[in-house]
Amino acid sequence: MAPFNLPNTVLSGFKERPEALLAQGDRLYVGTATGSLFIYEYNELSDNVSTLVDTKKGLSRRSIDQLGYIKDINSLVSLSETIPTLYPLPSFTPPTPLTRAKGALTFAIHSSVSNLDPSDANSGANTVGRAAPIHTMMTQLIVGCRRKVVIYTWKDGEAQEIKESILPHSPRVAVFLDSDNVCFAYSPTEYAMFSISKLTTLDVTTPIPANTSMGAFSGLTGYMTLGLGARAKPGLVRLSDTEALIVKDNQGFVIGTDGRQTKPATIDWPSPPDEVAFVNPYIFSILPPGTVPAPENGGASLPSGSAPAAPQSSLIPSPVVQVISSLTMQSVQTLPFPPIPSTSSAATCTIRLLTSSPAAKAPLFLVATPSDRTVATSEGSSIWQIQMKSWGDQIDELVQRCLYSDALSLLDTLDKALLPDKDQRRTLIRALHAVSQFRLGKFDDAINAFIELDLNPAKVVALYPERIAGRLSVPPDDWIPLFGGPANQQSLTPKNDDAMSTKSQNDSNESKEKLLEQSASPAMPVRASVRRGAAFVALLSSKDKDDDSVSISGKKKVKQVDDFSRSVNALWQYLTDRRPKVAGALATVHITPAQSHQWPFLSETSTEELFALPNIPLPLLTPEQLVRFAQIVDTALFKSYLVTQPALLGALCRLANWCEVSEVEEELQAREKLTELIYLYNGKKMHAKALNLLQQLSEKETDMRDKLDPSISYLRKLGPEYINQVFESSRWIFEADRHMAFEIFTSDDVELPRTQVTDYLEKIDPTISTRYIEYLIDEKGEESPAFHDRLTELYLNMTLSARKRGDEAKELEVYSKLLRFIDTTVHYHPDRLYGLLSENLYEARAVLLGRMGRHEHALELYVYKLKNYAKAEEYCKRIYNPNEVTRSIFLTLLSLYLRPTDKAAPNLLQPALDLISRHSPRLDSVETLQLLPPLVTARDVRPFLQEALRAQIFDSHVIRDIHKARNEQVARKLMLLESRRVKVTDSRICPQCHKRLGSSVIAVHAPRGEVTHYQCRDAFARRLVDPVRR
Repeated sequence: MAPFNLPNTVLSGFKERPEALLAQGDRLYVGTATGSLFIYEYNELSDNVSTLVDTKKGLSRRSIDQLGYIKDINSLVSLSETIPTLYPLPSFTPPTPLTRAKGALTFAIHSSVSNLDPSDANSGANTVGRAAPIHTMMTQLIVGCRRKVVIYTWKDGEAQEIKESILPHSPRVAVFLDSDNVCFAYSPTEYAMFSISKLTTLDVTTPIPANTSMGAFSGLTGYMTLGLGARAKPGLVRLSDTEALIVKDNQGFVIGTDGRQTKPATIDWPSPPDEVAFVNPYIFSILPPGTVPAPENGGASLPSGSAPAAPQSSLIPSPVVQVISSLTMQSVQTLPFPPIPSTSSAATCTIRLLTSSPAAKAPLFLVATPSDRTVATSEGSSIWQIQMKSWGDQIDELVQRCLYSDALSLLDTLDKALLPDKDQRRTLIRALHAVSQFRLGKFDDAINAFIELDLNPAKVVALYPERIAGRLSVPPDDWIPLFGGPANQQSLTPKNDDAMSTKSQNDSNESKEKLLEQSASPAMPVRASVRRGAAFVALLSSKDKDDDSVSISGKKKVKQVDDFSRSVNALWQYLTDRRPKVAGALATVHITPAQSHQWPFLSETSTEELFALPNIPLPLLTPEQLVRFAQIVDTALFKSYLVTQPALLGALCRLANWCEVSEVEEELQAREKLTELIYLYNGKKMHAKALNLLQQLSEKETDMRDKLDPSISYLRKLGPEYINQVFESSRWIFEADRHMAFEIFTSDDVELPRTQVTDYLEKIDPTISTRYIEYLIDEKGEESPAFHDRLTELYLNMTLSARKRGDEAKELEVYSKLLRFIDTTVHYHPDRLYGLLSENLYEARAVLLGRMGRHEHALELYVYKLKNYAKAEEYCKRIYNPNEVTRSIFLTLLSLYLRPTDKAAPNLLQPALDLISRHSPRLDSVETLQLLPPLVTARDVRPFLQEALRAQIFDSHVIRDIHKARNEQVARKLMLLESRRVKVTDSRICPQCHKRLGSSVIAVHAPRGEVTHYQCRDAFARRLVDPVRR
């Protein structure tokens, strides 16, 4: 990835020697060795040269070593002759030398906004309510002098007290991390952290570098560079509010405010960099000629520290600006100077003064001066700017090269204002990163990412082979485009662990051989050679986790199975996470798995439509989209169980689910998982298929109970909406065993339409229909006249049919049921049934006549037709009620005995006399005597006469008057007693103790009214009772 465009010149032909650069806004300030200051106006978006705006000749007497800008006071800071000076802009007058910072070697500027508490500003004054904090602009200028540091501070443009602190060494470079922490570089190998609030220093500790630069062995130019000795200026840049980069020899370390290394990774340069600069999030370094290998693609270099060694002829002969990502510590771009390749093997220019602008994504400037003095004198120096590509282009290029981790890290450093679609890009890149991890065998990490991103489950399932994903399965080459990545990405060579290697075993062997040759190359630098050797050993001992790779041990097949199992386990984790959440989202819109048969099947939707489902949180999906998600999840879970854990299928099938039957039906049949298939059919309301399968299975059974029970149990659970299916599927069961088949319609779980069931059973066999109605009346409490009438008709028809066949036993059995039924129930229409009866069914006619209130006609049938006098008498006893019309029923029966209406009736005097003797209290005496024939003697009816002629002893009126008189007598006596009084005077004496009564509590004794003390009452009462003591 090349995050920066090729450099372009903003100023050329500058004859003086630049010593300091400052980019501020649209101004470029150039300080020279002669003390002059040149001010140029430039445009970042233009490639044209800059325009000279002003020149300050002789701004100082000597070289301007450093420039800075303080926005708070709109002044330029210039370090010259070891004294920093403030120049107000734009007039540059009057200058203000900072004399307390005499002997200055470097300075650094930091501006920040602090919130001041209003209560502190008012010095404790009373305020109304809680005032908002006051925003204060604070600017700090820290000047590193010889063995001391001077700190200048401005708050909202007002100068504050100057602070000084003694240092153990003289700082050569200083950078702010935040408003309190500053990092000093005493020398190229000595660094320290300084706290402004505490005025204390803390030495920076880093691991001892493994080796110094060995670039001298790579060519003559490197050897000459090594001979010049180390650069005097240390390498130090600020990375963030908490981190800074320090350079020791050819290694870069990231340190924190505690002076310790914060990242284990370091930057390994092939040679100590001359200068370093930082443009978030990239680190720039100037490397001397002949130390950097020429990249093969001519643009971006290979990762730092792992670039293949190159012979001297493949080294870049000119100075190089190397760009390294601070996120990965890897080189991302190499820019040789001049950008146009030179035919000379020697360096043609020197570059220095790497200068960045404080603005975000601002260009970086540098000065290039020809190495040849004659050319430098005639052409002068040139100032180049290196502009960053847009953030979107950088991220797109990282994604194109499969560098998903780098892309995500870069996104984390950006503010949403710089990249409005940051959130959308993050979701897309995280998804692509997860796909890359899945391809590398990091299934758990990938699945966790899929869950967090709320990805469409169709895309996740598509990563699996066809036996699990079915028609959703997608070849690995199409995974990235499926998840929204570039379609031509597979043709690129991945550059980090995020990409999946697709090399064959031959490519792997070739890479090993190439590495072996490179490790033996004498032109390879020593440090790179050591790294190459370690990488070669690691390559030989590593085990590729890709399914397509071949392990050294030759256990390819075992490894594939293991990876597949792990991937399926990860899929279970994903599906079991999604399943309850999707069910919960469906429940909020009142959709349950039991309604799955009401929705279109998954097979009716194309894969394009399924892949097009949105990647958004579940609550934001429509009901139709939620149903599709549920179908995809349950189908994938079902197929994964089928492939790896068949024992778990039963539990899943028994529960309501959204599984697509067509996806697993054939596989279940092939594996003879017929029980699970029946459960699945049942859950999807495919009852016809389930019942047909049960019928097929019954053919293998010999025992009738085992043969029919499964189908009967299944049919007993079907509701009224499947009544036709029940009728159709139960017919073969009736043909096999009618008694067992009847159990289908006696279920307690569901209630079938009773009329339709009765009609259906009557067509099969009236006996079964009769049994069903009996079940309804006896067990279910059916009281509808329609069913009672129907049962009586069935009984009647069955009786007549048995009589026609001559089956007396059957006729007697059914006729008895008919009689018992019409005699014990009242929920039928007797007149309707009476019209259907034949003339010779006398007893049934008698019962029905009684139900219709025609008791005399009913008794005539009992007496004259049936000649069953006992039943006639039982009939009368059953309907007799002394308070109703039927109180004379016994007299009616007696009349039929003694005065028959049927001329053919026999002599019924004896039954009449028996009736009179048993039921004389229920017969009217006078009317009974009138009915008796003259020849009946008194002896024959003696019990009746005795009962009839017996007189009552007391008349009820006499008894009432006696009670009334007695009550009046008692009332008068009580009134008399209550009206009696006693008089107690001062001279009245108690008859018991013979003392005056006085005002004491007294007791009056009945019946004569003696008065005693209350305490004497018991003794006196005993005297009244005992005549001796009296």
